[in-house]
Amino acid sequence: MERPSLPAIPRSVFWMVLISFVLQVAAIGIFRQYHTRVGEDHFGFGFEMGRVARSIALGQGFSNPYGDSTGPTAWEPPLYPYLIAAVFRVFGIYTYASAWALLTINSLFASLTTIPVYLIAHRSFGPRVAICSARAWAFNPYVWYWSIHWIWDTTFTPLILALIFLVALELEQWPGWRGWILFGALWGVGALGNPAMLSFLPFCGLWIWWGRHEHGLPSLGGVVLSSFVFFLVLSPWLIRNYQVFGHFVFIRDDFGLQFRLGNNKMSDGMLFATLQPNLNKLEFEKFQRMGELAYEADCRRLAFEWIRDNPERFAIISMKRFFYYWNGVPRPTDSRATWDFRSSLFLASSILAIWGLGRALKQKRPGAWLFAGLIATYPTVYYFVFPHARYRHPIEPELFMLAVFLLSEVRRQSSL
Repeated sequence: MERPSLPAIPRSVFWMVLISFVLQVAAIGIFRQYHTRVGEDHFGFGFEMGRVARSIALGQGFSNPYGDSTGPTAWEPPLYPYLIAAVFRVFGIYTYASAWALLTINSLFASLTTIPVYLIAHRSFGPRVAICSARAWAFNPYVWYWSIHWIWDTTFTPLILALIFLVALELEQWPGWRGWILFGALWGVGALGNPAMLSFLPFCGLWIWWGRHEHGLPSLGGVVLSSFVFFLVLSPWLIRNYQVFGHFVFIRDDFGLQFRLGNNKMSDGMLFATLQPNLNKLEFEKFQRMGELAYEADCRRLAFEWIRDNPERFAIISMKRFFYYWNGVPRPTDSRATWDFRSSLFLASSILAIWGLGRALKQKRPGAWLFAGLIATYPTVYYFVFPHARYRHPIEPELFMLAVFLLSEVRRQSSL
């Protein structure tokens, strides 16, 4: 049995990638997005990742997520800080040239995502939806906002997750070992960039196993091989963490703080940023005094104690976080003001995508349940920590495809 070949990518899709990239780079200059914030000693330039990158560039190793000398860290996953550090070494630390370079790289990631968007949509919904989905992604100013505004992994993660999604679709009927090796390698790279995507891994693996079972293809050997490759990619970082901390640390160790920022006596479903060590001198001194692992454990303890004492409140704000994730996060000054034009567009896109998913499931479109699994699993952690608009961005390519599919169905039916 031969693997079904991917469709030829039309030349127009490559033009979309190029034009999208050029327009985004032009927007960096027109809107002067390379003028990063200089307050707090340039903390807004990459935030904790930028701080770690500065330490790497200065020869201090992967350390000091909040500045000063707090020592080696696993506060952030390694890939993007190392990318920032490489740029810093070439163009200077916290310089306009470095900002230009990093935002340009982000724009490249965003533009290249057009290709897996086309291929996924083609396999699941056909060539017409594929072309429209590629256009919707490549020329959407909302997509560009994240690439030219945030020095973070915000455009890298959607690209890797879309490639994983594409390989998963192919693995359903892909004999041999190459697909499994690629699958494990992509998951390893993705986890080192943004471990939040791992919430999708169990469902993704089970979906592949079931699809291969339906096509009479074995999976056990492939799962073992893919798992080996996955941990092989992770192993240098996991070994480094054990050597540095004397304990097993799986990729990053900041969950306790993130959990506490969303779950404390002031919680209202959003980020309570004033507890962050970069904004709170007492928290920073505590971080410095206790050390990273002990500080994370203490934050986790405080969050769980608050939840145990306030279970009803936790349930309410978790429901609010669910709503904010799909509706759009209100402005921090007024968490009750949940309905404005920006939120209306955000909610509308969510409704269109979920409606499109329902349509795809009803029609038994290829990969429909994989779309459903991604939407069901990826956001889960944010319902219990805190939401942010950029936390939906990693699954935006798939949401765009579902929305475009729905609109194409409406148009098709109206023309009958």
